[in-house]
Amino acid sequence: MKPLCRGSGPAGNLRGMSRHVAIITDSTAYLPRQAMERHSITAVPLTVVLGDEALEEGTEVSARSVAQALAKRRPVTTSRPAPEDFAAAYRAAAEAGADGIVSLHLSAEFSGTYDAAVLAAREAPVPVRVVDTGMVAMALGFCALAAAETARAGGSLDEIVAAAEKRAQGTAAYFYVDTLDYLRRGGRIGAAQALLGSALAVKPLLQLDGGRIELREKVRTAAKAIARLEEIVVERTGTAAADIAVHHLAAPERAAELAERLRERVPGLLELHVSEVGAVIGAHTGPGLLGVVVSPR
Repeated sequence: MKPLCRGSGPAGNLRGMSRHVAIITDSTAYLPRQAMERHSITAVPLTVVLGDEALEEGTEVSARSVAQALAKRRPVTTSRPAPEDFAAAYRAAAEAGADGIVSLHLSAEFSGTYDAAVLAAREAPVPVRVVDTGMVAMALGFCALAAAETARAGGSLDEIVAAAEKRAQGTAAYFYVDTLDYLRRGGRIGAAQALLGSALAVKPLLQLDGGRIELREKVRTAAKAIARLEEIVVERTGTAAADIAVHHLAAPERAAELAERLRERVPGLLELHVSEVGAVIGAHTGPGLLGVVVSPR
């Protein structure tokens, strides 16, 4: 899997005694709050529209609210941040002392977030590198953490971007959904694949590939699909040292059970994060989502 890691903006190295590079991402990274605070990472929120009400992800709307709305078949859509939102974040970073900024975002195949960040970067008061990681959720979050660690070590803009891209290239994301219907409605997967899955009454296993959601396998039951998801992750990880994140939407028991089994079966496990996805991803996957991100260090 080769993610789309595109950079935009001045490439300056910022070599100097007082160099400080700020790391900015978006709300779909789903980083733990403690990790964001520890590494001084800023997340610009995407928007979820419930009916006619536009709400910021992470502060004004929860994934559980989205799951309930979807269950009631209420209209749920999402939208990118405005370029002005990124411009404000870049100004704030510069005012706080940043000499440069690395801005890391979810796949441009899913959202116009990357494009909005690029527009804002052109007018930023300090050099900004905008990167389309080709990732989403903690697959994006692990890229942001790699960038932040390199920034803290005094890395240049180029070195920080390279660290994020390297992490993205080694990271894999797999997930199970109860139905492809929500992805079909949002245009995130081909309508023909969604129709085929429904017609055969199969449970789909999906993966991120080239910044897009692709169908990996079709399994007959939910139990077999989740068991196969576990096997794929164990096979992918092998004995390598890796971080793993288990995501879910309205399926905490499933997520906890899978996480415990992976803890027992992955010998090189470093950190294991278990969390519910946010409202934006939840709006496109629907309740019952179970996903795993594998990110070797």
